[in-house]
This record gives sequence, structure tokens and C-alpha cells, in this order.
Amino acid sequence: MPITKTTPTSNQLVRAFEPYKETKGEEYMSDKMRAHFTAILNKWKQELMEEVDRTVHHMQDEAANFPDPADRASQEEEFSLELRARDRERKLIKKIDETLQLIEDNEYGWCDSCGVEIGIRRLEARPTATLCIDCKTLAEIKEKQLGS
Repeated sequence: MPITKTTPTSNQLVRAFEPYKETKGEEYMSDKMRAHFTAILNKWKQELMEEVDRTVHHMQDEAANFPDPADRASQEEEFSLELRARDRERKLIKKIDETLQLIEDNEYGWCDSCGVEIGIRRLEARPTATLCIDCKTLAEIKEKQLGS
């Protein structure tokens, strides 16, 4: 059975965490908050790296030179799909590393476009977000208009 059907995709990886509970009067992106997001990002990165390792082992174990061209083509297509998924995950790992650097530089959590707080819940939903919900929505509307 192909690994793509038995293992979760990057969108399905479980990044289980305890939602952050702000304390009264706590400053946005305090040390404690940054530590929370660092833990989330490191766990997500670790899961992605484990998925890459599983793919490598699967491809090594399942590689066969089938005499039937249809079987060979099916296996090549399966491997091609897996490699495309891993490439997307490789790009995501790079984005996670960039986000971890933003946390380290105390520049994490503010919108790249307008400078307002992105918000804890949005960042928990998408830890690599660089735009607040309003700017992201606007960007998507512009993209649809230009892409149509």
C-alpha cells in the first residue's frame, strides 16, 4: 500500500499543543508567548522531518524493478507524488526556520504589511503567518482579481 495513503500529509500532521492562556496585563509577545510559539514550531518541524525520513525508507524498501511496464509506471507515479509532497514540506521547513529566526529577533507576531498584532489564535492556527487577518484577506482579494 502506498505511503501517501497511510501517513498524514503536512496539512494533517498533528501539532497538538495547549492553547496559550494570557495572563491579565501580559504584554503581547512576551518571553513566555515566544517560548510557546517556539515549541509549536519546533514540534511541527520535527514531525515534518520524521515524515521525510519515512518517505526515504519507504522508497528504499519499496523500490523494485517490475517487469510489467504498468506496474513500473504506477510505482514511478507514486514516488513522484511523494517527492512533490516532500518538496512542499521542505519549503515549509524553511519557512518554519525563518519564523523561528523572527522569534529569536523579537520580530514575530506583527503584521508585515500594517504592523499590527497578528493575534495569538491566528498564530496558533498558522504559526508561520506574517500578515494579520485583514491584510491577508485583502491580499487574497487582490490575488483573485489579478488572477481572474
